[in-house]
Amino acid sequence: MPELPEVEVVRRGLDRWVRGRTICAVEVLHPRATRRHEPGPADFSSRLPGRPIAAASRRGKYLWLPLAPDAKHPDEALLGHLGMSGQLLVLPAEAPDGPHLRARIRFDDDGPELRFVDQRTFGGLSLDPLVEDGAGGHLPLPVAHIARDPLDPLFDDEEFVTRVRARSSEIKRVLLDQTVCSGIGNIYADESLWRSRLHGGRPADRLGRPRVHELLGHVRDVMIEALAQGGTSFDDLYVNVNGESGYFDRSLAAYGQEGRPCGRCGTPIRRIAFMNRSSFFCPRCQRRSPAR
Repeated sequence: MPELPEVEVVRRGLDRWVRGRTICAVEVLHPRATRRHEPGPADFSSRLPGRPIAAASRRGKYLWLPLAPDAKHPDEALLGHLGMSGQLLVLPAEAPDGPHLRARIRFDDDGPELRFVDQRTFGGLSLDPLVEDGAGGHLPLPVAHIARDPLDPLFDDEEFVTRVRARSSEIKRVLLDQTVCSGIGNIYADESLWRSRLHGGRPADRLGRPRVHELLGHVRDVMIEALAQGGTSFDDLYVNVNGESGYFDRSLAAYGQEGRPCGRCGTPIRRIAFMNRSSFFCPRCQRRSPAR
């Protein structure tokens, strides 16, 4: 599943290619593409034409395009979640349709169109009201419960540390909790924990404040480095709006490296089952025994 760096790469592409453009037509080709839009695909398609798009926004793994208000919907955004395999592609109208095209958005300038492609159909698009975010901005209602992410200028480091240390569950589980900190998924949790020499099973409330601050610093570093490399692509399911893959997978130290030598100590990286997925760590550098 795309995590914060991958979604931010897509957001930047959307902001470049669709910001300021006016929608003229919408075609929903698969009902699951708009299953999160309760009034249904016909309503989704009818409410978008004629509305200009403002700056692309993101919180965690959610993307949205604020829309110019109309008489019935003054504060509304086109919300998207990529799920496991969703792609938002900006392509010329004459480009052939791929096998997993789920929705198409055309613009009145006859320029490149926006296509939603989703092989596994876990992602989706919806129209949702905007609500205040408590800091003078707005965000879609379904995103209101999602915490800010470490790259957000308004992210509160001290609040994050306090919330982490209030949890008795495993530190990796806490990192993946989007109500504590958004945007961190399995890949970047493992990479950040490896850099911090922390085992993902360590109880969060057993970590001192300096240790959690250090971990947060590594989370930011990993995400910034991944963002600079276009994100992580293990296959062709994650691409940017131009269909290009990221290459941070070449820099991974822990995730997906089972059996390969740890870059610090040479011990083979180990994989264990975790929450219906996998965790990768160095058994020597990342001991489970608690320490502050």
